[in-house]
Amino acid sequence: MPAFPGRPRYRFSGHTLSPARRTLVRDGRELPLIPRCFDLLVLLVERRNEALSRNDILDAVWSDVAVSDGALSQAIRVLRRALGDDPREPTFIRTVPRHGYRFVCDVVEEPDEGPPDPRGAVAAEPLPAAAAEPLPAATVGFARATARPGASVSFDEALETLLADDAGDAEAADVRRRQAAETLHQLGTAEALDRLGLRPDRRDRRTAHAVARAYLRETRWDVPGAEPVPLLGHPGWLATGGILLLLRIRRAARLAGRRWLAAAAGGAAAGAVAGFLGGLVLRFGPGSTAGDGVLLMLPLLGTAVGGVAAAGVGAGLAGAEAAFRAWRRLALAVAGAASGLAIGGTAHLLGRLVLEGLFGRDLSPLTGAVEGLVLGGAVGLGYGLATPTAEGGMATPHGLARVRVALLTGMTCALAAGMLGWSGRFLGAMSLDFMAQSFPGSEVGLAPLARLLGEPEPETVTRVAISTFEGLMFGSGLAAGLTRRPP
Repeated sequence: MPAFPGRPRYRFSGHTLSPARRTLVRDGRELPLIPRCFDLLVLLVERRNEALSRNDILDAVWSDVAVSDGALSQAIRVLRRALGDDPREPTFIRTVPRHGYRFVCDVVEEPDEGPPDPRGAVAAEPLPAAAAEPLPAATVGFARATARPGASVSFDEALETLLADDAGDAEAADVRRRQAAETLHQLGTAEALDRLGLRPDRRDRRTAHAVARAYLRETRWDVPGAEPVPLLGHPGWLATGGILLLLRIRRAARLAGRRWLAAAAGGAAAGAVAGFLGGLVLRFGPGSTAGDGVLLMLPLLGTAVGGVAAAGVGAGLAGAEAAFRAWRRLALAVAGAASGLAIGGTAHLLGRLVLEGLFGRDLSPLTGAVEGLVLGGAVGLGYGLATPTAEGGMATPHGLARVRVALLTGMTCALAAGMLGWSGRFLGAMSLDFMAQSFPGSEVGLAPLARLLGEPEPETVTRVAISTFEGLMFGSGLAAGLTRRPP
């Protein structure tokens, strides 16, 4: 056995926890835990002398992804089942009302050398009753889920809870169904699905079957060893998909709303920076005739355009993160493209109605639906590739990781924007130049920038360079805002 002198291991009530080896052993048998649950247990044990608030735990264990409080509650339930703990008379994890959790079992800290002592920290202390039960073959490493201490829940009992009518408190019913679905995964996902399919599929129970499958699909992410829950090809798959979508949106609506606002702010900030830099070039570039007003107006215009565009695309991306966990990257690309199409088409239509109606100019080359579709899809694809999360959800990298995500997303968007410019499409600055050329006497144009790039007038090189820069700024700003961790 290798030695890990830098990190200790912990023994408590028949268990040995090795953070370095990432193992939890009881009576010589390793108990498998998903990474988040293992990290949570290590945090609770290492800081056992204090009551940790829910926010502190979320910041430490879920530092790279934004989740609701329900994810923490679910992880605590998983740990209690693995340890055989009773929440009403806790041996290991105590709930601190209106605050968080604390690890309360006596712990022995020792060097992580040699094999773990199977007796744990307190050899003379008997194991909790639930922990002493034999483990089901279908869920190695877990104690059976219990409705009360010492009483096992059967497939039929869990299925009845899952299929029960939603009477009374909807939130309480949601909790009961989630616990029942988790229990079924622990007892065996495949058998649970088989038994669900054998239940009478009367007309008044078809919705109940769809609800049951949706909860099984949703909770499989939170139970180690749970098998897939397919939807396509099964009766009522469309209704099941709709219920699953509503479950995820309802639980993540608050977080998604905050993500959307942060994305809009990031896009607005990027637009302001791009506008300011463009204003400097137009004011002081070779042969410039623009006045000092561009130094104020272009940042304001960039803030407005970037904020509105990022709000539209960011709303789609935040919604996709909230609703999809299995096909997250595909969902982000599709949602980004759809929201970009919508915001681009709407902005183009409104712009044409106002400007053509007031000034009688043909402004059809302005940025529109196609540009929105391509840029939105590129942002969604780049963001999805830059934030791979094994459990889905809302990514919140920080530090250098957040910078990397912003840059990768920005470069993907820059590539798409450059291709649009090369094909002759107009984005923000080129649309502004086109409008300036449509009004005689205008002093605002991109000729000074074109001269810096070696062209007498804005042509292909200028169009591609400006479009690439705009795409880089827009994608980076939106991703930086979207990954801001909600308070």
